[in-house]
Amino acid sequence: MNDSPERAVVLCIGGHDPSGGAGIMADAETIAAHGGFAVSAISALTDQDTCGVRAIHAQPAEQLEAQCRTLIADSAPRAIKVGLLGSSRAVRVISTLADEHPELPLVLDPVLASGTGQRVADAAVLNQLRHNLIARSTLVTPNLPEARTLTDLQDPARCAERLLGSGARWVLVTGTHDTTEHVTNRLYGRSGARHQWDWPRLPGEYHGSGCTLASAIAVRLARGESMVEAVAAAQEYTWNALDQAFRTGRCQLTPNRFYAQSHP
Repeated sequence: MNDSPERAVVLCIGGHDPSGGAGIMADAETIAAHGGFAVSAISALTDQDTCGVRAIHAQPAEQLEAQCRTLIADSAPRAIKVGLLGSSRAVRVISTLADEHPELPLVLDPVLASGTGQRVADAAVLNQLRHNLIARSTLVTPNLPEARTLTDLQDPARCAERLLGSGARWVLVTGTHDTTEHVTNRLYGRSGARHQWDWPRLPGEYHGSGCTLASAIAVRLARGESMVEAVAAAQEYTWNALDQAFRTGRCQLTPNRFYAQSHP
Protein backbone atom coordinates (compact mmCIF):
# COMPACT_ATOMS: atom_id res chain seq x y z
CA MET A 1 0.00 0.00 0.00
CA ASN A 2 1.37 3.43 -0.96
CA ASP A 3 1.89 6.03 1.72
CA SER A 4 -0.74 8.78 1.71
CA PRO A 5 0.31 12.31 0.68
CA GLU A 6 1.98 14.24 3.48
CA ARG A 7 -0.17 16.92 5.09
CA ALA A 8 1.01 19.94 7.05
CA VAL A 9 0.30 19.16 10.71
CA VAL A 10 -0.55 22.03 13.05
CA LEU A 11 -0.65 21.66 16.83
CA CYS A 12 -3.66 23.61 18.07
CA ILE A 13 -3.76 24.53 21.76
CA GLY A 14 -6.95 26.12 23.00
CA GLY A 15 -10.41 25.78 24.45
CA HIS A 16 -13.22 23.47 23.42
CA ASP A 17 -16.36 25.30 22.32
CA PRO A 18 -19.27 22.84 22.44
CA SER A 19 -21.23 24.92 19.91
CA GLY A 20 -18.53 24.21 17.30
CA GLY A 21 -18.22 27.80 16.17
CA ALA A 22 -14.93 28.73 17.86
CA GLY A 23 -12.01 27.13 19.66
CA ILE A 24 -10.42 23.83 18.73
CA MET A 25 -13.23 22.75 16.40
CA ALA A 26 -12.90 25.99 14.43
CA ASP A 27 -9.14 25.47 14.24
CA ALA A 28 -9.52 21.92 12.96
CA GLU A 29 -12.10 22.87 10.34
CA THR A 30 -9.97 25.74 9.04
CA ILE A 31 -6.82 23.64 8.84
CA ALA A 32 -8.67 20.80 7.10
CA ALA A 33 -10.12 23.27 4.58
CA HIS A 34 -6.52 24.18 3.68
CA GLY A 35 -5.50 20.54 3.21
CA GLY A 36 -3.67 20.37 6.54
CA PHE A 37 -4.29 18.29 9.63
CA ALA A 38 -4.87 19.54 13.17
CA VAL A 39 -3.74 17.77 16.31
CA SER A 40 -5.00 19.34 19.50
CA ALA A 41 -4.41 19.85 23.19
CA ILE A 42 -7.37 21.20 25.16
CA SER A 43 -6.45 23.96 27.59
CA ALA A 44 -9.98 24.60 28.83
CA LEU A 45 -13.50 23.28 28.56
CA THR A 46 -16.15 25.95 28.20
CA ASP A 47 -19.86 26.33 28.81
CA GLN A 48 -20.88 28.44 25.83
CA ASP A 49 -23.06 28.71 22.75
CA THR A 50 -23.51 31.20 19.93
CA CYS A 51 -24.85 33.74 22.45
CA GLY A 52 -21.85 33.83 24.78
CA VAL A 53 -19.62 32.17 27.36
CA ARG A 54 -21.05 31.21 30.75
CA ALA A 55 -18.09 29.40 32.31
CA ILE A 56 -14.51 28.32 31.63
CA HIS A 57 -13.05 25.20 33.18
CA ALA A 58 -9.26 25.29 32.85
CA GLN A 59 -7.64 21.88 32.42
CA PRO A 60 -4.67 20.85 34.60
CA ALA A 61 -1.48 22.42 33.27
CA GLU A 62 0.50 19.19 33.70
CA GLN A 63 -2.07 17.37 31.58
CA LEU A 64 -1.84 20.04 28.89
CA GLU A 65 1.96 19.85 28.90
CA ALA A 66 2.00 16.05 28.67
CA GLN A 67 -0.42 16.03 25.75
CA CYS A 68 1.53 18.68 23.85
CA ARG A 69 4.79 16.79 24.32
CA THR A 70 3.17 13.56 23.15
CA LEU A 71 1.79 15.19 20.01
CA ILE A 72 5.03 16.99 19.15
CA ALA A 73 6.99 13.75 19.48
CA ASP A 74 4.49 11.68 17.49
CA SER A 75 3.11 13.99 14.80
CA ALA A 76 6.01 16.42 14.24
CA PRO A 77 3.82 19.50 13.70
CA ARG A 78 5.16 22.27 11.50
CA ALA A 79 3.45 25.09 13.38
CA ILE A 80 1.67 25.81 16.66
CA LYS A 81 -1.55 27.82 16.96
CA VAL A 82 -2.51 29.04 20.43
CA GLY A 83 -5.93 30.35 21.44
CA LEU A 84 -7.76 30.43 24.76
CA LEU A 85 -5.51 29.17 27.55
CA GLY A 86 -7.66 29.46 30.66
CA SER A 87 -4.94 29.76 33.30
CA SER A 88 -1.60 31.45 33.90
CA ARG A 89 0.03 28.04 34.44
CA ALA A 90 -1.06 27.02 30.95
CA VAL A 91 0.61 30.12 29.51
CA ARG A 92 3.85 29.18 31.27
CA VAL A 93 3.64 25.64 29.88
CA ILE A 94 3.31 26.90 26.31
CA SER A 95 6.15 29.38 26.85
CA THR A 96 8.42 26.52 27.91
CA LEU A 97 7.44 24.41 24.90
CA ALA A 98 8.09 27.36 22.60
CA ASP A 99 11.60 27.71 24.04
CA GLU A 100 12.23 24.01 23.39
CA HIS A 101 10.97 24.22 19.79
CA PRO A 102 12.04 27.58 18.35
CA GLU A 103 11.92 26.08 14.85
CA LEU A 104 8.11 25.92 14.99
CA PRO A 105 6.21 29.08 14.01
CA LEU A 106 3.89 29.99 16.88
CA VAL A 107 0.73 31.94 16.07
CA LEU A 108 -0.85 33.44 19.18
CA ASP A 109 -4.48 34.51 19.06
CA PRO A 110 -4.66 36.23 22.47
CA VAL A 111 -8.26 35.43 23.43
CA LEU A 112 -9.15 37.92 26.15
CA ALA A 113 -12.90 38.15 25.59
CA SER A 114 -15.60 36.18 23.82
CA GLY A 115 -17.16 37.40 20.59
CA THR A 116 -20.03 38.79 22.63
CA GLY A 117 -17.75 40.65 25.04
CA GLN A 118 -17.38 38.44 28.13
CA ARG A 119 -13.90 38.47 29.63
CA VAL A 120 -12.21 35.07 29.42
CA ALA A 121 -8.72 35.96 30.71
CA ASP A 122 -7.96 37.12 34.23
CA ALA A 123 -5.15 39.41 35.36
CA ALA A 124 -2.74 36.51 35.91
CA VAL A 125 -3.23 35.21 32.37
CA LEU A 126 -2.83 38.70 30.97
CA ASN A 127 0.40 39.15 32.92
CA GLN A 128 1.85 35.86 31.62
CA LEU A 129 0.90 36.73 28.05
CA ARG A 130 2.56 40.13 28.33
CA HIS A 131 5.77 38.94 29.95
CA ASN A 132 6.27 35.44 28.55
CA LEU A 133 4.29 34.15 25.60
CA ILE A 134 4.22 37.25 23.40
CA ALA A 135 8.02 37.27 23.44
CA ARG A 136 8.03 33.72 22.08
CA SER A 137 5.44 34.28 19.36
CA THR A 138 6.15 34.41 15.65
CA LEU A 139 2.86 36.25 15.12
CA VAL A 140 0.34 37.77 17.53
CA THR A 141 -3.16 38.42 16.11
CA PRO A 142 -5.09 40.68 18.50
CA ASN A 143 -8.20 42.56 17.51
CA LEU A 144 -8.06 46.24 18.40
CA PRO A 145 -9.62 45.89 21.90
CA GLU A 146 -7.22 43.04 22.70
CA ALA A 147 -4.24 45.05 21.45
CA ARG A 148 -5.28 47.94 23.69
CA THR A 149 -5.72 45.68 26.70
CA LEU A 150 -2.33 44.03 26.18
CA THR A 151 -0.48 47.34 25.85
CA ASP A 152 -2.55 49.97 27.70
CA LEU A 153 -2.31 52.09 24.55
CA GLN A 154 -4.96 53.23 22.05
CA ASP A 155 -3.42 53.77 18.61
CA PRO A 156 -3.03 50.52 16.61
CA ALA A 157 0.50 51.40 15.45
CA ARG A 158 1.66 52.19 18.96
CA CYS A 159 0.05 48.99 20.27
CA ALA A 160 1.93 47.01 17.64
CA GLU A 161 5.21 48.75 18.43
CA ARG A 162 4.88 47.80 22.08
CA LEU A 163 4.06 44.18 21.26
CA LEU A 164 7.03 44.02 18.89
CA GLY A 165 9.15 45.57 21.62
CA SER A 166 7.98 42.78 23.93
CA GLY A 167 9.52 40.25 21.57
CA ALA A 168 6.88 39.27 19.02
CA ARG A 169 8.31 38.99 15.51
CA TRP A 170 5.09 40.03 13.77
CA VAL A 171 1.83 41.61 14.93
CA LEU A 172 -1.47 41.63 13.03
CA VAL A 173 -3.97 44.08 14.53
CA THR A 174 -7.44 43.41 13.14
CA GLY A 175 -10.14 46.05 12.84
CA THR A 176 -13.26 43.93 13.16
CA HIS A 177 -14.30 45.73 16.36
CA ASP A 178 -13.79 49.22 14.94
CA THR A 179 -16.66 51.39 13.69
CA THR A 180 -15.22 52.23 10.27
CA GLU A 181 -16.94 51.45 6.97
CA HIS A 182 -14.21 48.99 6.06
CA VAL A 183 -12.38 46.50 8.27
CA THR A 184 -8.73 47.54 8.25
CA ASN A 185 -6.17 44.92 9.24
CA ARG A 186 -2.58 46.03 9.79
CA LEU A 187 0.51 43.81 9.83
CA TYR A 188 3.67 45.05 11.52
CA GLY A 189 7.08 43.36 11.42
CA ARG A 190 10.03 43.75 13.74
CA SER A 191 12.16 44.75 10.74
CA GLY A 192 9.92 47.76 10.11
CA ALA A 193 7.65 46.09 7.53
CA ARG A 194 4.14 47.53 7.34
CA HIS A 195 1.19 46.15 5.39
CA GLN A 196 -2.48 47.14 5.39
CA TRP A 197 -5.60 45.51 3.97
CA ASP A 198 -9.13 46.94 3.78
CA TRP A 199 -12.13 44.61 3.62
CA PRO A 200 -15.83 45.42 3.16
CA ARG A 201 -17.48 45.26 6.58
CA LEU A 202 -20.02 42.45 6.68
CA PRO A 203 -23.37 43.09 8.38
CA GLY A 204 -23.55 40.07 10.69
CA GLU A 205 -21.96 39.04 13.98
CA TYR A 206 -19.79 35.94 13.81
CA HIS A 207 -18.68 33.24 16.23
CA GLY A 208 -15.05 32.18 15.80
CA SER A 209 -13.75 34.67 13.23
CA GLY A 210 -10.48 35.23 15.13
CA CYS A 211 -9.87 31.48 15.48
CA THR A 212 -10.48 31.08 11.76
CA LEU A 213 -8.02 33.78 10.76
CA ALA A 214 -5.22 32.68 13.10
CA SER A 215 -5.56 29.01 12.14
CA ALA A 216 -5.56 29.84 8.44
CA ILE A 217 -2.32 31.76 8.90
CA ALA A 218 -0.79 28.94 10.97
CA VAL A 219 -1.49 26.23 8.40
CA ARG A 220 -0.11 28.41 5.61
CA LEU A 221 3.07 29.03 7.60
CA ALA A 222 3.26 25.27 8.18
CA ARG A 223 3.18 24.83 4.40
CA GLY A 224 6.16 27.16 4.04
CA GLU A 225 4.52 30.42 2.94
CA SER A 226 6.05 33.73 3.92
CA MET A 227 4.33 35.74 6.65
CA VAL A 228 2.94 38.36 4.28
CA GLU A 229 1.67 35.72 1.84
CA ALA A 230 0.07 33.71 4.64
CA VAL A 231 -1.62 36.71 6.25
CA ALA A 232 -2.97 38.04 2.94
CA ALA A 233 -4.41 34.71 1.82
CA ALA A 234 -5.80 33.88 5.28
CA GLN A 235 -7.72 37.15 5.36
CA GLU A 236 -9.34 36.43 2.00
CA TYR A 237 -10.29 32.93 3.16
CA THR A 238 -11.73 34.25 6.44
CA TRP A 239 -13.73 37.03 4.74
CA ASN A 240 -15.33 34.48 2.40
CA ALA A 241 -16.07 32.11 5.28
CA LEU A 242 -17.85 34.95 7.10
CA ASP A 243 -19.62 36.17 3.98
CA GLN A 244 -21.10 32.69 3.56
CA ALA A 245 -21.73 32.05 7.26
CA PHE A 246 -24.80 30.16 8.38
CA ARG A 247 -26.98 29.95 11.47
CA THR A 248 -26.43 27.12 13.96
CA GLY A 249 -27.89 28.86 17.02
CA ARG A 250 -29.93 31.85 18.15
CA CYS A 251 -27.22 34.51 18.16
CA GLN A 252 -23.91 34.83 16.28
CA LEU A 253 -23.49 33.22 12.86
CA THR A 254 -21.02 30.38 12.30
CA PRO A 255 -18.36 30.84 9.58
CA ASN A 256 -18.70 28.50 6.61
CA ARG A 257 -15.13 27.26 6.66
CA PHE A 258 -15.78 24.75 3.90
CA TYR A 259 -17.39 27.30 1.59
CA ALA A 260 -15.18 26.22 -1.31
CA GLN A 261 -16.66 22.72 -1.11
CA SER A 262 -20.22 24.06 -0.83
CA HIS A 263 -20.50 24.87 -4.51
CA PRO A 264 -20.77 22.36 -7.38
